[in-house]
Amino acid sequence: MRLVALALALLFAATAAFAADTSLNGIRIVRPQLVLPPPTAMSAAAYMTIINEGTAPNLLIAVETDAAMHAMLHETVIGEDGIARMFELPPLIVAPGETFSFVGGVAHIMLMHLNDGYKVGDQVPFLLTFDVAGEIPVMFEVVATAPTGK
Repeated sequence: MRLVALALALLFAATAAFAADTSLNGIRIVRPQLVLPPPTAMSAAAYMTIINEGTAPNLLIAVETDAAMHAMLHETVIGEDGIARMFELPPLIVAPGETFSFVGGVAHIMLMHLNDGYKVGDQVPFLLTFDVAGEIPVMFEVVATAPTGK
């Protein structure tokens, strides 16, 4: 009985740890969130803050998730005509001691061709690959609205 209780406690502790911020190899990922898309949408946006607590620059070279066929880094640019346009970002470099925030209206991870339906509170696994820090698994929480930079 004690073994079952211990196993359950470890399972719940691991689940709680995945739902929170993630820190590995000098990179800290804060507030990883996937915005709930409308029911028929084939795309969605995900957000997070990357903090480089290490001593070397780190280049975010890939984002993968089973939630969609494609995951790309995008920025939003408002043109002189007032229309927002999205452009794919090149691999993102985060210098030591620097922070980069993916927030609504600025930058996001664009998920194309979503695979499953989600609801607020779901946890969605992602894999972030950095050139120095390596692969960092992160759980993104499904939220109702995009975080802002304010």
